[in-house]
Amino acid sequence: MQDDYDTPWKDMLEEYFKDFMKFFFPVPARNIDWSKKHTFLDKELSRIVQDAKIGKRFADKLVKVWRKDGKEEWVLIHVEVQGYYEPSFAKRLYIYNYRIFDKYNKRPVTLAVFADENKNWRPDEYKDQLWGYKISVKFPSVKLLDYAKQWDKLKASKNRFAIVVMAHLKTKETKGNYKSRKIWKMTLLKMLYEKGYKKQDIINLFGFIDWLMRLPKELEKSFIEEISQHEEDKKMPYITSVERFGVEKGIQQGILQGKQQGILQGIRQGKQQGKQQGMLTSIKEVIIETLEIRFEKVPFSILQKINELNDIAKLKKIHKSAVTEPSIESFRLNL
Repeated sequence: MQDDYDTPWKDMLEEYFKDFMKFFFPVPARNIDWSKKHTFLDKELSRIVQDAKIGKRFADKLVKVWRKDGKEEWVLIHVEVQGYYEPSFAKRLYIYNYRIFDKYNKRPVTLAVFADENKNWRPDEYKDQLWGYKISVKFPSVKLLDYAKQWDKLKASKNRFAIVVMAHLKTKETKGNYKSRKIWKMTLLKMLYEKGYKKQDIINLFGFIDWLMRLPKELEKSFIEEISQHEEDKKMPYITSVERFGVEKGIQQGILQGKQQGILQGIRQGKQQGKQQGMLTSIKEVIIETLEIRFEKVPFSILQKINELNDIAKLKKIHKSAVTEPSIESFRLNL
């Protein structure tokens, strides 16, 4: 069973960027004016780096934020979550940094999160010099492995990225040991309730945990049974409700069976709601089936966004993208 870190990390960065900054990079976080809306520039970043050699990473984001001190109205934060050892990592970030500067004439702040398993690999600077000419770029970074020694602090933290880090660490730790993973998955789920998060946060964070900490079919079934009992005891049917996945009940059934076909089953239920709904449903089915044929594995966040759309013209454009885009990531950017 292949663990997937990419999609859930991207979703969490977008959903809880403020928490991300406060948890990992408190100094710049304190200097951002959070009363002003931050903006993700994914399409712009994709164009900036499209011809560069890409290393294996979980997520990268370019975010426009506003400063508190008023010295400069807005700045760009480039976040890189790196999942594997890459010899030229620091050089690549330097290249991205000056390309961003060249495009916007704004000084970008590059931040790195190392999610790999090599405890000694911690690049944080790129240098070069020739004949008296020197360049040097140093970027703040954190190593997720370091947080394994701070488990009690993670448990006590109310920051939602504490849960993200715990789930990531335990997914790595339980690779190939799914019985242990199931125990930790249930432990983290219970923490969501114990920390007093709001209902939507519990749903969002469990979505991250559920995607990251994948279980074989037989263990997943017993895990869901335990969730049901726990929610019954708590009188909080959040996860086992339709809202666990944010779409119709057919999706839940499909997930429990370990099949994305549940998405299609949920969508097809809409055909009972009239001709217009039936047309929407048919287009969604075609889009999803096209993506599955072309890319096999379609991230759940993409399936969810497709299912939430109710504009026929928009869906037709998305279908064209499903046919023509070269990768699932480029399709996501046009969704």
